[in-house]
Amino acid sequence: MKKTILFVLGIGMMYAAQAQESQLKTIKDNPATSVKNQGQSGTCWNYSTTSLVESEELRKGLGEFNLSEMFTARNIYIEKAKNYILRQGKAQFGEGGLGHDLIRATALYGAMPQEAFQGVSGEIPNHSGLEEALKTYLDGILKKRPLAADWLKGYEQILDQKIGIPPANFDYKGKNYTPKTFAKEVLKFDANDYVNITSFTHHPFYSSFILEAPDNFSNGSFYNLPLDEMIGMTKTALKNGYTVMWDADVSNRNFQQGKGYAILFADTTDAKAPKLNPNAKELAYSPELRQQLYENLTTEDDHLMHLIGLEQSTDGKYFFKVKNSWGAVGPFKGYIEVSEPYFAINTVSLVLPKAALSKELKKKLGI
Repeated sequence: MKKTILFVLGIGMMYAAQAQESQLKTIKDNPATSVKNQGQSGTCWNYSTTSLVESEELRKGLGEFNLSEMFTARNIYIEKAKNYILRQGKAQFGEGGLGHDLIRATALYGAMPQEAFQGVSGEIPNHSGLEEALKTYLDGILKKRPLAADWLKGYEQILDQKIGIPPANFDYKGKNYTPKTFAKEVLKFDANDYVNITSFTHHPFYSSFILEAPDNFSNGSFYNLPLDEMIGMTKTALKNGYTVMWDADVSNRNFQQGKGYAILFADTTDAKAPKLNPNAKELAYSPELRQQLYENLTTEDDHLMHLIGLEQSTDGKYFFKVKNSWGAVGPFKGYIEVSEPYFAINTVSLVLPKAALSKELKKKLGI
């Protein structure tokens, strides 16, 4: 993902803007935990979907949690290694992933609070050199056939050094848990409570398919909706108190975290203004344009974030309030307002609670 280039380019220093009030009217603002900073790590898939789960805990009245992203990152690196080895090196290996990887990791390994495991580099992770070290090790293993039975041991030692060794059990509010019992008993986590959604015309609607994205290393399936239905579903979910994990392309001039907005500008002059106007004219979006940009590789799954609210400009345009994981940067201190046209064209995939889907939509999808 190109996000590994974007998230640490000193955005906070470049745009040390004073906090300012949004020019938008709030339609719905759902509870979310504090903005985090993924630092020198390409694990936005982890931060965004962890934030989704934390918001679900708040929505369900189970409490406010600060869950360990590094516990999940370490576990998914193990899953990536197994996949890479079994595919004999003919597979994607890197820092990136998609939202369903967090859901799967929590189902397989459990979860733990940040206070139990933070990682060796502290609150803001630094994974410089980690991907290279891990891949070099795996490529070395593949040169010797048959593979040694304990090949994973050396790989885990690199993870121990670069990420840390999570505890097998830990205390939380006076009781001892393992990661699995914490996820089950405290978080009440169930992977079946979440659903993956996308919208592309090269697969049948209302069916599922394996999304063709480089970081879908685990071959996750996504339900395919017509574009208008995907947008409508997202708005309805937010209005009804749910939040949504958002996978999108952000490596374009229209995504301006430092100015607080992502807008599909029709006029490039508007995009260069020192202070962006949410009422600026935008390009028309369509399923055909969206598909074209995905197939010619203009739109890629650069970065994953968390949609927590819905807002509206003075001329009636809808904006999604988005929580990012680059720290408290930009005028909205880590949040960015994303217009409906930008969302329509640049969305790659979504993860949201299954309960957020209408009965009619569940029936169409057969879930």
